[in-house]
Amino acid sequence: MNAKANRKPPKSLRILFADDEVSLQELMRTELPRMGHQVVVCADGDEAVATLRQQRFDCLIVDLDMPGKHGLEVIEAAKEIDTDVEAVVLTGKSSLETAVGALRQGAFDYLTKPCRLVELKGLLQRVAEKRELTNQVRAARRQLERVVGKSQLIGESAGMERVRQLIAKVAPTPSTVLVLGETGTGKELVARAVHDQSPRADKPFVAVNCGALPETLIESELFGHRKGAFTGANENRTGLFEVADGGTIFLDEIGELPKAMQAKLLRVLESGEIRRVGDNDSFQVDVRVVCATHRDLDQMVQDGDFREDLMFRINTFEIELPPLRVRISDIALLAEHFFRRFRPGVPPSDTIFSQEALEALQQYSWPGNVRELANVVEHAAILADDLPIRRDDLPHHFDSRRSRPKGLGPMTLRELEQIAIREALQRHEGSKAKAAAELGVSLKTLYNKLNQNAGLEKSA
Repeated sequence: MNAKANRKPPKSLRILFADDEVSLQELMRTELPRMGHQVVVCADGDEAVATLRQQRFDCLIVDLDMPGKHGLEVIEAAKEIDTDVEAVVLTGKSSLETAVGALRQGAFDYLTKPCRLVELKGLLQRVAEKRELTNQVRAARRQLERVVGKSQLIGESAGMERVRQLIAKVAPTPSTVLVLGETGTGKELVARAVHDQSPRADKPFVAVNCGALPETLIESELFGHRKGAFTGANENRTGLFEVADGGTIFLDEIGELPKAMQAKLLRVLESGEIRRVGDNDSFQVDVRVVCATHRDLDQMVQDGDFREDLMFRINTFEIELPPLRVRISDIALLAEHFFRRFRPGVPPSDTIFSQEALEALQQYSWPGNVRELANVVEHAAILADDLPIRRDDLPHHFDSRRSRPKGLGPMTLRELEQIAIREALQRHEGSKAKAAAELGVSLKTLYNKLNQNAGLEKSA
């Protein structure tokens, strides 16, 4: 079977067709939808420009010579509204020089009249491929801004093996995934692993921290906006759902979304349609959604802070990451991984950590989880004059107050809970409201825990 036979069908485009020939208008109304595209037909240049100001399009097909605004003027107006829109010009043989001039001004290509449908179909395939590639490049650039180097899931503990098994099960499916775990456990790595093992692996992976987005800009960031939609919207913006089209979007800290945005996200998840801020029309995207939170969504639903229907929609398949304090056997592997990432030239045979340094790392309670371990190792790598790293090379705050004495065996769940609450209260100078928010529980739950553990408040 040849390459043409294996070629994928074109991605659906929203097309504006502008030409004063009635027969061509009727032809495009019929044939473009048969090719899988949506089309709006305009009879002249003025109508085309007015339509461009009301609706969003991926591609224009415009006649160079028609009543009202000239084809080049329509293209110029379209590019002012949306720099991403692709333009194809229709021209007679006598206007080929003008068509070449249109290419110099940013048109994608041109077709001479009478155009053959097979040529038009192939050209639109190339437009769709270019737009898909553009979105992939955007996603890659965004990821490069966020990540230095390639990370991976490290660990051989039973908890991490279970996580890998769950990823392998869900990755090939289109299901929405909810990743749970404390801050710093590596939830984005799980989301990326789901993407990398899915059929979408060669498409964009876009990570969004919902808690870091200003409430006034969340909708614009996720769904995009049209020029002039609000003060400061000086140009069209492509939303992150559109950038992720065909791939995966990772919504980290989903519990931080305001209630109004929760409703809009639910609608997108149910319909697969997004609408830019200031736009009248919705359009389809094909995006797999992976969400993550350190919050207790069940409790948030009970408290009225999170929509129950949205929770059911995002929690099709759940993966919970264990905290580092219960992955003691993984600490040495992780510490060496972070050190070699920071100092890639160290020979594989070199011993990185002394026994006393490893014991100190393994006895620490790790409130910041894997992220804190990476920072501790980087600090030690900078401070150490030579290898192996000694206990004294670890940070000063890395002291016995947070370490578990030797010989006492593994901690119970109640002990771990006490440590987490005590440290949260210490960090927030006794503020129970702030400690509860950090721990991802309601204030009522925190008071219940404090009452169950007599004497805990006195020790904080």
